[in-house]
Formats: sequence, C-alpha cells, structure tokens
Amino acid sequence: MTAVMVRSRGGTRSRLMAAFSYMGILVFLPLIMNKDDQYVYFHAKQGLVIWTWGVLGLFGLHLPGIGKWWFSFSAMMVFAYSLIGLASVILNRAWKLPFIYPISSRL
Repeated sequence: MTAVMVRSRGGTRSRLMAAFSYMGILVFLPLIMNKDDQYVYFHAKQGLVIWTWGVLGLFGLHLPGIGKWWFSFSAMMVFAYSLIGLASVILNRAWKLPFIYPISSRL
C-alpha cells in the first residue's frame, strides 16, 4: 500500500466523514456531502468500490456451485479492506488500497 499526499482540511468532521466511507451504505453520506474535500472524497471513492463489491458478493449467492464460495471470499475481503481503510483514516493517511484504488481512481 502506498500513501497519497491528500490533506484533510476539516479536522474531526473530515475524519468522521472519511470513516463513514468504509461503513457500508453510509458511503453515500461523504459522497454527497463532501465533494469539495479531497481527503474525504478519496476515501469515499474507495469505500464505494468496496461497498459495490459487497453487493455483488450477495448476488453471488444465487450462482450454482461457486456461489457460496464467492460470497464467503467477498465478505472476507470487504471486511479486510474496510478495516484497512478505517485504519488509514484513524492514522490520518490516504492509502491506495490494492485492487481497489485503480478502480476508484476511474470514478
């Protein structure tokens, strides 16, 4: 993981909004409310990719054969990436999450 030089301007409010980015459906709060804060928007885009992966994992349950495996793998990865994202917010960093950042940078 590499860190990006994105600075927070809003202090505690920015960090709270960035933390919401990694808490499931709450990702839409920072996306809507903080487009002008680069730090929050960086985390919100990554959180949106993670949330989308989680939703697609749920749909994977309907696949015959590998559906349960895909759901378990997706749930584990979404949980791990969310924890890593929250850790980066707690440490006031902007880490580029592997496999997530390249997708989020296109949003």
